[in-house]
Amino acid sequence: MGILSRWLTRRSTPDEGDAAQIHALVERVVALSPQLRLARDYESRLTAAVRQASSYVHRLVDDVPPAREASAAAWASDPYIHAFFAAPDDVCAALSRSHALRACFDEHPLADELFAVLGMAIDERQVFGVAQHGDAARTDVAQTTVSFSDHQVRVCGLSEQALRDEIVLRIIDQLVLEGLGKIEADARRYESLEHERAVLKTRLQILERQGAGVRSLVGSDAASNYAEVARLRAQIDESDQALAQLPLKTDALERHLEVICGVLGAPDSYFYVLKKTYLLDAMNVVVKHGESRPAQEIELRMAHLPANVTGMRAFSPVRFRRGNLLPATDVHTRARGLVI
Repeated sequence: MGILSRWLTRRSTPDEGDAAQIHALVERVVALSPQLRLARDYESRLTAAVRQASSYVHRLVDDVPPAREASAAAWASDPYIHAFFAAPDDVCAALSRSHALRACFDEHPLADELFAVLGMAIDERQVFGVAQHGDAARTDVAQTTVSFSDHQVRVCGLSEQALRDEIVLRIIDQLVLEGLGKIEADARRYESLEHERAVLKTRLQILERQGAGVRSLVGSDAASNYAEVARLRAQIDESDQALAQLPLKTDALERHLEVICGVLGAPDSYFYVLKKTYLLDAMNVVVKHGESRPAQEIELRMAHLPANVTGMRAFSPVRFRRGNLLPATDVHTRARGLVI
């Protein structure tokens, strides 16, 4: 990580810096799947794919707003921190639960502040609430509320630039893992089809030994036996066709490299960021344009990650001071208090 980080931030000529960064990323990809080195022209082919993925991911990361201060004091003044957390005390409690944040502070005892990515689940709900209409208050007004939960901090950096560089690396890693998952799925599919074909052929052989495939067979069961043989042969043909569409085991290295390059060459199919704007009041109720009650506009970044079963996650870069880190005993005490 140290060498790669220096490559990512070195101030050399554009061509030299870019070449060093891409080479470092290629080596990082190969470290995750060393057998790729045995594939034909692996370096040149990976270089082209990695360059495309790196360019795409850097554009996304560069578009992310600056880190926001995450503290109880910021809850009162920053509409984003206010929206993310229900109460000021929740800010430090949530970030203090992060093992990654604590470990980073431990690794850098002189650091007074760290930068991190705060990820959250977001939930929009339609509810009936209270609204003022003229001099009367109505309690059956349809409203939309926005809430944030499952606050997670897993990526940290000593500076904002270091954090952004680490985000790029993590996304590249995740794209490679997505490719490796596809390779494993192909292997499981191949093994499943081979097993299925072997079972079908065994059943066919048993039927033929019983005389189902002999023209001299006569009797009341002949038609059904012939039908079963025909059905088994058709299934075997289907399995053969499905196997033919999968790469041969002898071509596994070529297939592995193709899959990894395919994912890295089309990163927007696996990772993307959407923007969504909300106009929220102090209770995180969506305020419609034209309404007179006080509200603040926030523009969220929503990330779709490969293999993320929970769907889109809201995220924001934050900076967190060591002085706001709660003692571990306090974190555990607060967590127990939330258990009903």
